[in-house]
Amino acid sequence: MSDFRLGGKARDAGYRLVGFDTIGSTNSEALAAAAAGDPGGVWFASLQQTAGRGRRGRAWHSPIGNLAASLLIVPDAGPDTIATLGFVAGVALNGGLSAILPGGMVRIGIDGADGADGCSRIALKWPNDVLADGAKLAGILLEASKTPDGRTAIIVGIGVNVVAAPEGVPYPATSLRALGIDRSAEDVFEALSDAWVEAFSIWNDGNGVSAILERWRGSAAGIGAPVAISQDGVVRRGIFETIDSAGRLIIRDDEGTRHPITAGDVHFGATASARS
Repeated sequence: MSDFRLGGKARDAGYRLVGFDTIGSTNSEALAAAAAGDPGGVWFASLQQTAGRGRRGRAWHSPIGNLAASLLIVPDAGPDTIATLGFVAGVALNGGLSAILPGGMVRIGIDGADGADGCSRIALKWPNDVLADGAKLAGILLEASKTPDGRTAIIVGIGVNVVAAPEGVPYPATSLRALGIDRSAEDVFEALSDAWVEAFSIWNDGNGVSAILERWRGSAAGIGAPVAISQDGVVRRGIFETIDSAGRLIIRDDEGTRHPITAGDVHFGATASARS
């Protein structure tokens, strides 16, 4: 049986929790709650998903022991500002992992130095992933729906590979267990729930977007390095300069032109440097 629990900060802030051993999709549970008029501030967490989904309709594999968690909120902000909640989730997940993993393992700060003693560096990948040594450790999915009274409900879905990484996927993936970290999905969730409270408070209905983006940049993978962005079959290559004030990825091409990217699949390393 699952033993999910909210962190003390999350409990004090009034968040609620519904835990499962197995569920089709925590995002679907949260969407159903929004449609039924739930006011928000409730987490749905499970040790397994049988019908999880990721970005662009892709399947999200979540075997027993991994973490699938979705938060229903009804923020008081406009559509453009609401879109930056993905960065809030990234900052919160990074903070939650930092709270429970060995010191120096999670990338915090502008210099992005590796952890001591060969520890794996964990960093944020634009727009919605967490990497460990370049392999996907966690993903974030935002979905929106309308409440019965016409407000916009946002579902912040977070999946973490705790005990196993998916196989047969078109990208490197890893898990906390593969990294030598013996923590449970419940441990990760408890830390995440508290870290979310802090990050969401900084965001402050969108008034603190710049502070959130600054924190996100400080924990980002690939800034200053070659990057390739795939968009509808077209690949744009350049140097990953920064994330701008709207959360767009800015790349500089060989001619020095800067291009803002709003969506796409990001590739670093040899794939980014290759020329066809």
